[in-house]
Amino acid sequence: MAPTNRSDLARSSRARDVVRGGNLGILVLTVLIAAFGVLMVYSASNYTAQQQTGDRFFYMKKQIAGFVLGAAAMAGASLFPYDRLKKLKWPALAVSIVLLALVFVPGLGVENYGATRWIGLGPITIQPSEIAKYGFVLFAAAYASEKPERMRTFPGMLPVLGAGAAICVLIIAEPNMSVTMCVGFLLLVMLFLGGVKAKHFLVILIPLAAAVPVLIIAEPYRLQRLYAFLDPWQSPQGEGYQLIQSLYALGNGGWFGTGLFRSVQKYRYLPFAESDFILSVIGEEFGFVGIVLLFALFGLLIFFGVRTAARCRDRFGFLAASGITAVYAIQVVLNALVVSGAVPPTGLPLPLISAGNTSLIITMASMGVLFSISRGSRGGRSSG
Repeated sequence: MAPTNRSDLARSSRARDVVRGGNLGILVLTVLIAAFGVLMVYSASNYTAQQQTGDRFFYMKKQIAGFVLGAAAMAGASLFPYDRLKKLKWPALAVSIVLLALVFVPGLGVENYGATRWIGLGPITIQPSEIAKYGFVLFAAAYASEKPERMRTFPGMLPVLGAGAAICVLIIAEPNMSVTMCVGFLLLVMLFLGGVKAKHFLVILIPLAAAVPVLIIAEPYRLQRLYAFLDPWQSPQGEGYQLIQSLYALGNGGWFGTGLFRSVQKYRYLPFAESDFILSVIGEEFGFVGIVLLFALFGLLIFFGVRTAARCRDRFGFLAASGITAVYAIQVVLNALVVSGAVPPTGLPLPLISAGNTSLIITMASMGVLFSISRGSRGGRSSG
């Protein structure tokens, strides 16, 4: 019995060493924010769920399942040596592109509200764009860290540019303008941090900037959303409806909110209250002060990500931590700008908060990788 006990003690000691070596704040904040998300998904969806399914806990149950799976994925990723992920750059890119392409296969792709963004596997749906963002980060970080000098040449940076462009093309074809913009910003971040020369960066940036108005004009519904953003009151029952209801919710919250579970707009006035516009419900129930406190937690998690990247001893860890943090920060900022009417309405979830298991599980897993990188940056390990 003694050898078994010694083995158990050794494993327990190694686990304690792992936890002590990293920034625990990353894991704690992730769990706290995601748990708050479960609560808010219930608050925002219970009436709609009751009307649609007869079960007021329908969306909450799904979110709890995502939370449990996400916590398990985060735990596994936090214990996994991050430097081994470097070998998975091509599989990660291939899986991302294949999954994005599968949404267009009849019988697999699931269409909702005129967009085909999900893969249906029986009762389970997967949103490949959520996976592709992190697959691209892994590929770009591994490629740029293998031979840093090649990123200084135009031909050398083309694989990263091509990978990002391919993912953007597949996502915009769904269509999903918001996630395309997210990946576009992420592509620029990874190229800049990867060491691309300023003149090459401008060669990429100018066409990307020119493509945005072209993409908007190419689809009538995007133009309608732009008009609704400029003056939502011109179509209060049409394209401007969602933004107006979001502003009503935020305005109704005032300084301290109406109280938990007391939102009025969630009673089928505000579309997608449990997903893309859940921040509006949070603002109504917790007020401006609650929003500030929530964004303080977001900011602290982003700060931990930036600090992890800055302290990392190897280039792959630096780029991977930067990319993971950039994905989270870009989505938080864009969602807040949409909900407040600062940018045209787009469908982009608030990470760790909005309903949606693919986003929740993948984001929590990525935070586990970020924690693993923070362990390496504190002297536990360094990769070449």
